Amino acid sequence: MTVDFATLLAILAMAAATILTRVSGLLLIRHVSLGGNARKAIESIPPAVLMAVVAPTAFATGIAETIACAVTAFAALRLPMLVSVALGVASVAILRAVGI
Repeated sequence: MTVDFATLLAILAMAAATILTRVSGLLLIRHVSLGGNARKAIESIPPAVLMAVVAPTAFATGIAETIACAVTAFAALRLPMLVSVALGVASVAILRAVGI
């Protein structure tokens, strides 16, 4: 297998851009004080992004995936993001295993 230099350079540039945007966000948020409404708005972004990713799956696939998407949505209301995603993955695996 050969590696094209332009492709490798593009991958490295995208990785650097991703890392820089994440690190800069962490560094900048240290210098910003958020009030009650702004904090609630910022904290609601991860569940909103999760639903934007999950919703097309709920409407375009079978019943097992739709139920798992509902489980993920309800879990995201109270649980941390990683736990919500893990519950969704586990529920779709179980539902597929039992034949739903």
